[in-house]
Amino acid sequence: MTVEPARSARPLSASAPRATADRTGGTTGVPAAGPRQPPGGRAAWIAWSIGASVYVLAVIHRTSLGVAGLDAADRFGIGASALSTFSILQVLVYAAMQIPVGVLVDRFGPRKVLLLGVLLLSTGQLAFAFSDAFGPALASRAVLGCGDAMTFISVLRIAARWFPAAKNPLVAQLTGLAGMSGNLVTTVVLAQALHSEGWTPTFTAIALLGIAVFALVALFLRESPEVGEDPSSAVGAAVRPRPAVGRQVRDAWREPGTRLGLWIHFTTQFPGNAFGLLWGLPYLVQAQGMTRTEAGGMLTLLVLANMSFGFLFGRLLSRTSRARMPIVLTTIGVTSLLWAVTLAWPEGHPPLWLLVSIILAMGSNGPASLVGLDYARARNPVERLGTASGIVNMGGFIGTMITLFGIGVLLDVLTPDGAGGYSASAFRWAFCWQYVPMAVGTVMILRLRRRLSAAAVQGF
Repeated sequence: MTVEPARSARPLSASAPRATADRTGGTTGVPAAGPRQPPGGRAAWIAWSIGASVYVLAVIHRTSLGVAGLDAADRFGIGASALSTFSILQVLVYAAMQIPVGVLVDRFGPRKVLLLGVLLLSTGQLAFAFSDAFGPALASRAVLGCGDAMTFISVLRIAARWFPAAKNPLVAQLTGLAGMSGNLVTTVVLAQALHSEGWTPTFTAIALLGIAVFALVALFLRESPEVGEDPSSAVGAAVRPRPAVGRQVRDAWREPGTRLGLWIHFTTQFPGNAFGLLWGLPYLVQAQGMTRTEAGGMLTLLVLANMSFGFLFGRLLSRTSRARMPIVLTTIGVTSLLWAVTLAWPEGHPPLWLLVSIILAMGSNGPASLVGLDYARARNPVERLGTASGIVNMGGFIGTMITLFGIGVLLDVLTPDGAGGYSASAFRWAFCWQYVPMAVGTVMILRLRRRLSAAAVQGF
């Protein structure tokens, strides 16, 4: 008996070459006996849309504090460090849940995980709506973060089951773009409702949205083209038993593409995330003297830029995988350069055109971070795609957590006791903290990029 090369023994991944029909009706690229490829088409887009609606809801919940930061500080009587704890804990729970959620998706399917996620999101937001003390409000954001963690990976798994491999990068970017529409709801609708209707009615209304979304998923979502079957992994499941959870996580982590994806996600996502989740509105209002309406318009611009870059990057990545690293390095370089100019501006008051420029640059952060998931998808077999995606998806939120905490601590340190708000100078120095995780992440990307290139040359 002969032993086939390791590459042919490897289960077909979601990014493996597709079987393509030639002019005579035959196929090229994959043997005819290979596993059936996902069909795509109208049914695929319907399934993705239902899953993506949960992610939109999750982003509304996640970003709701971004327009309510100053209100939360007044309601609970807290300073910048305590205020940042809300977002830090929410992001910490999100990041910590990524590997468990990835394993759950691989084991039980995305539909059940999405349903659980909606329940947790609604429960956490409803508790937050009625909280009038710091402790209960903090606990409610932790529950919300747990529900949020269950959405994005599940939607990507649905896409992998329904769409051909070449469509996956575009669908991933469209998923991120759909999520940004939730952010748009937050900055346009929620911000106005918060000041016209008040704290409890506004957050209660958001929580009750979950009822409709839960019903939509429970009644209409199909996980795969054939109920109960994952066409992209049926062959792999038939020929070998499912590995233990610990081994599944270890195997995903040992893959250099997974680790490279994590550091790409870490480095590219956190600047825009930290700005949009918490510190953008206080910075624009207290340091730059904008009204809440003007600051809300700038945050809306951030969301629109994110959506535009998501569409652009998705088109580029669907055409060639060679665009991955140029997108990542360009995003890091432009974002860091524009922040340097902004923070170095005399007296910490940059002109409007520069503020618009840095916000547009941060709009590319979220779409660029999804390139990390593309690296993981291309280097892992289908049976552990959820686990690998969970590892990668931790990166940006760990970076966000580090940034949120660092900025909050520095603002408190740099602001005298009894001062009414934070000065432009305090924000200026506190935002310099971003360069610490940015430098670490960039070094790790370059290091793992070389390792991955060496492995490719050696045929691994």
